[in-house]
Amino acid sequence: MLGWIIALIVVVVLGIAGSIGWSKLSKEHQEARSLPLNAVDFNELNDGTYHGAYAGGMYKWRANECQVTVDNGKVTGIQLTGSVDPGAENTGHQTLYDRVIQAQSLQVDTISGATLTSKAYLQAVENALLQAQA
Repeated sequence: MLGWIIALIVVVVLGIAGSIGWSKLSKEHQEARSLPLNAVDFNELNDGTYHGAYAGGMYKWRANECQVTVDNGKVTGIQLTGSVDPGAENTGHQTLYDRVIQAQSLQVDTISGATLTSKAYLQAVENALLQAQA
């Protein structure tokens, strides 16, 4: 009988912990999904190298930094310079950056399976390019 009571308590505690974790994850996903990426006019960029950072959202899970190079008014290079994402090397960030360079826009297809992380990387690029517009 005591074994069943302990098992029930463990199940209840795990259920509560799971609900709290799911709530936090859901909030983080909602914030990442709603990141606006429309503040940069790619026709108004000044030449130079600019540092961009994104704090990673509510729980800092997607914090990243990049360096963006603008030459002759065009984005010519983007490098990831820092990320707290332990799987950053597997997110396809260079493919994402290449899409931005090719399109000269932040309105590009995200990396399949890494949509929210892709948006975080794009936010850091946007933050760098906002400096290039100033």
